[in-house]
Amino acid sequence: MRKRRVVDTGRLWTGGVLAGVVAAGVALVGLLVVRGILDIPVLVERDGDLVDASTWWYAVAAFFAALAATGLLHLLLLQAPQPYRFFGWIVGLATAVAVLVPYATDATAASKVATSVINLVIGISIASVVVGLGRASARVLDEPDPERPYGRSPYGPAY
Repeated sequence: MRKRRVVDTGRLWTGGVLAGVVAAGVALVGLLVVRGILDIPVLVERDGDLVDASTWWYAVAAFFAALAATGLLHLLLLQAPQPYRFFGWIVGLATAVAVLVPYATDATAASKVATSVINLVIGISIASVVVGLGRASARVLDEPDPERPYGRSPYGPAY
């Protein structure tokens, strides 16, 4: 018997859109806490200059990051031998980049740390929600091997 993974695409992508909404919400809450409560600017670099990050830009970027993660997992579920392991590594590395990028700017230390923490929480939320979607949307089915219709032996059933 061969194993075949079947993905419920509608369920996966509906969940992916909802994961995007969650990621955007995490971005909004992070910005509210950092800016509103802690009074720390969240800065991004644009055209070589540090500018205050737009709340909507940050939320939209988080939304699309979740959609990209959903697309990646969909591809891995269809083609990769160990999709969740590869997904974890790829998303983990992407999150590490997002966490480290603020330290390459000339922003204040508080702004760097705050931006890194927001990016980390967004990355963790995307990874955890999308992995759960994959596990809920994919099943592994047994499929008879057409080259071995009688089971493991190419010579027919064992006597």
